[in-house]
Amino acid sequence: MAAPWSPPPGAESALGRIASLMGAVPGLTPLQHRLARFGRTLAAVTVALCAVVLALGLVRGQPMELMIVAAISLAVAAVPESLPAVVTLALALGARRMADRHAIVRRLPAVETLGSVTVIATDKTGTLTEGRMAAEQLWTPLGEGAVVGTGYDPEGQVVRDGERVTPGNGPDLAALLRAAMLCNDAALEPPSDHSPDWSALGDPTEAALLVAGARLGLDRAALDRELPRLEEIPFDSDRKRMTTVHRRPEGGVRVACKGAPESMLGPKTLSDDHELFVRAAARAEALARRGYRVLAVASADHEDTAQRPPTWESGLSLLGLVGILDPPRSASVPTITACKRAGIVPVLITGDHPLTAGAVADRLGIASSDEEVTTGDRIREGTAGDLTGVRVYARTTPEQKLDIVQAWRGAGHVVAMTGDGVNDGPALRQADIGVAMGRRGTEVARQAADLVLADDNPATIVSAVEEGRRVYANVRRFLLYALAGGTAEILVMLLGPFLGMPLPLLPAQILWINLLTHGLPGVALGAEPVDPHTMRNSPRPPEESVLGAGLWPRILFMGAFVATVTLVVGVWARETGRPWQSMIFLVLGATQLGVALGSRARPGSLANPYLLVAVGVALSLQAAGVYLPPLRDLLGTEPLRPTDLAIAAVLSGLGHVVMRLQARLRPERLPKAGLPAAQGR
Repeated sequence: MAAPWSPPPGAESALGRIASLMGAVPGLTPLQHRLARFGRTLAAVTVALCAVVLALGLVRGQPMELMIVAAISLAVAAVPESLPAVVTLALALGARRMADRHAIVRRLPAVETLGSVTVIATDKTGTLTEGRMAAEQLWTPLGEGAVVGTGYDPEGQVVRDGERVTPGNGPDLAALLRAAMLCNDAALEPPSDHSPDWSALGDPTEAALLVAGARLGLDRAALDRELPRLEEIPFDSDRKRMTTVHRRPEGGVRVACKGAPESMLGPKTLSDDHELFVRAAARAEALARRGYRVLAVASADHEDTAQRPPTWESGLSLLGLVGILDPPRSASVPTITACKRAGIVPVLITGDHPLTAGAVADRLGIASSDEEVTTGDRIREGTAGDLTGVRVYARTTPEQKLDIVQAWRGAGHVVAMTGDGVNDGPALRQADIGVAMGRRGTEVARQAADLVLADDNPATIVSAVEEGRRVYANVRRFLLYALAGGTAEILVMLLGPFLGMPLPLLPAQILWINLLTHGLPGVALGAEPVDPHTMRNSPRPPEESVLGAGLWPRILFMGAFVATVTLVVGVWARETGRPWQSMIFLVLGATQLGVALGSRARPGSLANPYLLVAVGVALSLQAAGVYLPPLRDLLGTEPLRPTDLAIAAVLSGLGHVVMRLQARLRPERLPKAGLPAAQGR
């Protein structure tokens, strides 16, 4: 007998190739890119404006040392230094909420990335479908049969023309399933204390073949004893088939082979006549159009075992076809519908036959039955065209799944990839966010992913996207509040000298206001609840600035309003002999805190009580800076009369009112619902 077939070296094996494809290091998330660009712009603008303040002070005769400290203090006030804390808190709260919804975050920035997703590329088996394969249709050159039963329970039957089939009255079906059971590495587990139902160990497709054979009346253990395995040529994504060699009791060997019809139905593998190829191919196509995964099974007996191993997969006789169905999860259709409503483009990537993939995509609402389905062969040959022009990809290898993800990312999209198998690992790692199934998923998939669905429910992805959008909305909410306050402080320092106030605020006063407004209230804004309409809008364009969609004008408007109120109070206090600098100090801080209350996602509710507490504490400390002697000495303030304090309180309320009015009159420009940014091509 020839030497046993040996697998290729580790690096050249299927697992080795997959491992090499997973070496890429995850890059920056969309939010990290946006904040990096924002940071560079803010730094340049802040330095320039502070230099102007420094120059104006020196021109008006202020001491050099005082103006340098004031300019530095103003720079500190203009920069929202609590932004990292706000982002971290928002991400952490999002991760906790996702965990409550059975989505385990493995990389914290992935929380926000989900909210930016424009494309969800998903595997089929075990992700959109139950992963509980059932062999339902049998075809042989002599006739057809149907397998009846539920789950992996061997109890059931095979019927033909309304009558039960046994190995005795259906030898063609028995030969088909006998070979399918021999060329098989799965096993069935009976009910136990841990699982009340029959379960499968190994590949679900192979388990379905075992169940079909058992329902016909075949015994797997008896087959293994009668025909012990000698060699195996395992399945790989290039050959699309698996072959085993068994010793026959009477001598010689029996070869059993199963695989994709397109890799089996041809003269290179089979010795049958062309007419049988045509019949089998037509039946395989008909089953695939109905959504079945189709396997061809062939066999051959050899007396001479001295032939070379590669010839095990030639000269075989076709035994028949098996139609295997993996029913969609009940949550898959609502999930796809919700994604499309939220402006996210779903695409299907599978190793199944193109007709099967198209039928499943049509059933789930990913693509209509008349839309094009591209294949791995076309991708490999370079004839697939623009990979972002289709929604269904069939017969793909791990390398091609990676190519598809990279094509969408290269077109400027933020891509989420969902999967559960080893072959999904490279695409999960390369995508902007990888989502793995936690229960049925392999360890490779879970380790490559950023998010693991503990309940294997695709609907959890929609909840996770909602949390991601909440995080990004809260970051923008904080930036609006913080930058409006910083803008107001800069305008007060720039315009105050022209209104007769040489130095409107001392350095210590600037830092105190900044500490109170950007501290607890700013961080509490990161805990704001999600907008109830957030999943009716499309995702933000990936290239959009974090201050885009009309946020800059809102920042400038609110900053100008707060500065105007503060300067008017300062001028009035100076003209009436009041301690104008202390009035400016109190009004500027209090009005900003009013803006914070006006920034709430759900005003008038107790959805975020932390913000109410934070604003109350900050207001108390701001007033303490005017009335407590130790703080007055530190900040250089003077006590105010009760009427002056009442004026400051009323003006802080104006900050809240104007913030709510401008939110109504100048709402954020959001992408239109139902028109995904990813489809605008």
